[in-house]
Amino acid sequence: MATVSNEQVRFEGRILFLSEDADVVESQLLGADVSLADALPLRSDVSTDEITPAWICYYYDEKLGEYPYLGLECGQRTPVSAGSVKAGGFGVTVAGRRYGKGSSREASPFAEWCAGIRLVIAESFERIYRQNCRNLGIYTSTDFGLIERIRRGESIPISEFTQGEDELTAELIRRGGLFKLARARKDGWSPTTHAIAPRPMTYAEKIIARASVGHSGAVRAGDAIFARADWRYAHEYVSPMCISFLQREMGDQITLHDRASIVCFGDHLPFIHRSISPERRARGLLEAAQALAKVQKQFCETYGLRLHGYLADRDGSEGISHSIMTERYVRPGQLVVGTDSHTPHCGALGALAFGIGTSEMANAWVTGEVRVEVPRTCRVRLNGRLPAGVEAKDIVLHLLRLPYVREGKAIGQVIEYCGEALSGLSTDERATLTNMVAEIGGFSGIVVPDEETRRFVRDRRGTDLQLEPWMCSDEGAELAHIIEVECGRLEPMLARPGDPGHGIAISELAETVGIDIAYGGSCTGGKREDLLHYHAVLEWAAQRGMRIAPGTRFFLQFGSQDVRDYCVESGMFDVFERMGVELIEPGCGACVNAGPGVSERAEQVTVSAINRNFPGRSGPGQVWLASPSTVAASAIAGRIVSFEQLRAKAP
Repeated sequence: MATVSNEQVRFEGRILFLSEDADVVESQLLGADVSLADALPLRSDVSTDEITPAWICYYYDEKLGEYPYLGLECGQRTPVSAGSVKAGGFGVTVAGRRYGKGSSREASPFAEWCAGIRLVIAESFERIYRQNCRNLGIYTSTDFGLIERIRRGESIPISEFTQGEDELTAELIRRGGLFKLARARKDGWSPTTHAIAPRPMTYAEKIIARASVGHSGAVRAGDAIFARADWRYAHEYVSPMCISFLQREMGDQITLHDRASIVCFGDHLPFIHRSISPERRARGLLEAAQALAKVQKQFCETYGLRLHGYLADRDGSEGISHSIMTERYVRPGQLVVGTDSHTPHCGALGALAFGIGTSEMANAWVTGEVRVEVPRTCRVRLNGRLPAGVEAKDIVLHLLRLPYVREGKAIGQVIEYCGEALSGLSTDERATLTNMVAEIGGFSGIVVPDEETRRFVRDRRGTDLQLEPWMCSDEGAELAHIIEVECGRLEPMLARPGDPGHGIAISELAETVGIDIAYGGSCTGGKREDLLHYHAVLEWAAQRGMRIAPGTRFFLQFGSQDVRDYCVESGMFDVFERMGVELIEPGCGACVNAGPGVSERAEQVTVSAINRNFPGRSGPGQVWLASPSTVAASAIAGRIVSFEQLRAKAP
């Protein structure tokens, strides 16, 4: 716990070091106090999947306090058990670099808060996780010198947690959370406004400047403002927590701003009944999971909100939130927020789309506004042309292994894609690039709209889109960094199990990796273009009398009903069915460990087109990431191969 008085905070309770050594973690949970030196090396890259594994997020209230760190892997063990952190009386958590990467789920810091954690110290933090902490009133710091001061019982000036922050963020930290800041704004507090003279701006900066509230002129990196959101969307995995926060704050007097621009989705859990274990069923977790969609549906009915929900006549949903938002709603130049780290998917259309936490979405539903610290922009220039067999997924897996990304330098930045190779990519392929900015740790991914953007909107919506002259980055706009990618040198890529950053070119794979499961789907791998890639490989194989390898199951899950309908109309189903593919209605499915395609045993190996492969993400087995073509080729071979390798060895 923490006591705040006179602009100082005193942290009470013990300090929990998340060590790489499971014995060190267990000893602390059993009552031992260890030093930082004893705990080294600390766990780095702790994901929100480890802080709160997917099934824990079926809860959205104080019960979460029983479950923080249950998925934390230390070596080959998970040393934290239910209730142990809360029972241990911990008030501070200490970890290594890039803490809180992965999913934007606010359930992770809320579970820590409910367990008594009031301060997290780490070498570095992922943007959304740190923002969620601040919105809830959890302090964060990269100053390891605080450890001994806290142990001595010192009170820490709050100014040490606000140092270097913009005025708006500093006020949020001082007041102890977003809802407290919102009340202060309602009572008349507002940040100091500064008129900035015209300056060259990036495309993302222009979108923020046009959406800003109480801010005039240009914006620059580091400015913190409130901005109007054109779209605010959420899904059933998160909406109930938003609703509970609103009810706690406003009772039965909830008023929503511009309900037409709020969209809700049932996409994460329509297949949960087909993947949840008997042990978890016995604990009531199936009912808890299914209740999430019911809470969201009731809220949408009460307040007249648009809901793309579960199918009434069969398993599945209308589609994944990002897929439908891109196919039907988002337009270039808009500012879009969603309760999911893969919201940047929509940036393929030239919108500034980014994920926010539960508190922020609840506040945005009421105010129509979202707090934004103007991010810096890293430009990724895709030079040359992609070789045959190389897809957008391969580009991202290449980016993820570059030092600039691996060292966390891209965290919180907008990744602006451009270049000759980009101009040849469809909007679906561009969406893979922007979607996986979440894995890069960026704020958002964006593509300046062009004729391909117009083609996509005309093809998918039947409307003619007019681009405006301002929709570009200005010459001379300030950039944080430029990454040059010589696309002609790329080849199909993989990510080894455990982290999307474990990238390896397929030619560097020395060992033979047999597979049990091939999975194509999710928002990253379930778009029209992705299904065309799977189909091309399978059709080639079918023409040569080849089949899916014995002992291998190949699952294809559509990103939306629009994609499924396209596959039916294009005649793809014939090849899929003849080849023995297991087709699944739309939903997030195996990507969130909640549907067909998840592994059932630790020894199983999956090659998957999803976006992340953190431990436990898609079952207890090992997950390799790959492009759609590589996933399909591997299903035919029964081991990991690219389509080019498969063709080279074909009779």
